[in-house]
Amino acid sequence: MNESVASSLLGFAQTGVIDLPWWGVIVAILALTHITIAAVTIFLHRAQAHRALDLHPIVSHFFRAWLWLTTGMVTKEWVAIHRKHHAKCETVEDPHSPVIHGHWGVLRFGVDLYRKEAKNAETMTRYGHGTPDDWMERNVYARYTWQGMGVSLLIFLALFGVIGLTMWCIQLIWIPVTAAGIINGTGHHWGYRNHHTEDASTNIVPIGIIIGGEELHNNHHAYGASAKFSNRWYEFDIGWLYIRVMQMLGLATVRKVAPTLKLRESAVVESDSHATLEAIITHRYRVMQDYARMVKTTAKSEFQSLKLRAERGEIHLPDLRQTLKDFRADASTLADVQRARLAALFAHSEALKKLYQMKQELSALWGRSTESRDQLIARWKAWRASAEGSNIAPLQAFSLRLARYA
Repeated sequence: MNESVASSLLGFAQTGVIDLPWWGVIVAILALTHITIAAVTIFLHRAQAHRALDLHPIVSHFFRAWLWLTTGMVTKEWVAIHRKHHAKCETVEDPHSPVIHGHWGVLRFGVDLYRKEAKNAETMTRYGHGTPDDWMERNVYARYTWQGMGVSLLIFLALFGVIGLTMWCIQLIWIPVTAAGIINGTGHHWGYRNHHTEDASTNIVPIGIIIGGEELHNNHHAYGASAKFSNRWYEFDIGWLYIRVMQMLGLATVRKVAPTLKLRESAVVESDSHATLEAIITHRYRVMQDYARMVKTTAKSEFQSLKLRAERGEIHLPDLRQTLKDFRADASTLADVQRARLAALFAHSEALKKLYQMKQELSALWGRSTESRDQLIARWKAWRASAEGSNIAPLQAFSLRLARYA
């Protein structure tokens, strides 16, 4: 009898309540970690940090409890650190910028950077407002952070036996790897960009199912308050899919999504200049991205022509490849030597000079916050007249398309 009891206890310790085959263990790990990333992207990120949607109390409490059990993260800390990341993006005050700390540094030490910033009382006070402050938050979630993970360890062992320890470890490292590593690191280092934002944010696809749509990081930085991260037809935001389902069930209310670009059939008339300017400013990141594409295509042939002239000895441009990089760089970041190279370039190409100047004047439309509406409209009209009066066909076409913004 004693041997039978001992054998049963040993079997229970090895397999737990649920005896899964090897493939079942993999499915369970993927499902459980997916709930964790859904809790981060929907609750912590979109609902709490950016107020892009409101969640039903039942959903919020579930996500809070789940995160306490699986990550030990405190809502106020996560929200404050993320808001500061947006406010101080790519500066020395950014808690986890690869531009400052290096891509590999954020990948490896993202958790350490998070913990360090979580101890900054000023960050918590300034950026952590509006987060849950009820009895459970004060007395359980924020007070006993590691104990929640201890409880989940016991649950994993009881349900799955010895293999539950491995499952628990994977669950524990899931957010540090995907959020602190991939999103905060690679999402500011490698990928493509839909929007010409001031930071280095990128979109990295197609891994949305793994990290809940958070890979569309450039889209998010362009429209931070949007509950939906996908902008293009080929982008998939599974977090937005879950939000839509919850919305249909009455468990979520979407407050804001990124604006959709609308174009008139023809160019704007005089009376609609203000509406067009507002649309241009609203979609300014896309405007600059489209302008960059237009310039890239137009400048390519011009640079090739200059290269041939330099090879024939007609002009002197010793470092044309570096000058091309200067031409594409943000004007505000250029050093004196780079500006000198550009000046030499523009002396031989009025087209490149015009494209470069028009870019600066275009971005100034939303950079002059102290000017009145009439002054900004006047600047827009002057920009359009200058573009359409140039002899650069792509620039003229670009200006006409901007004039159709509604």
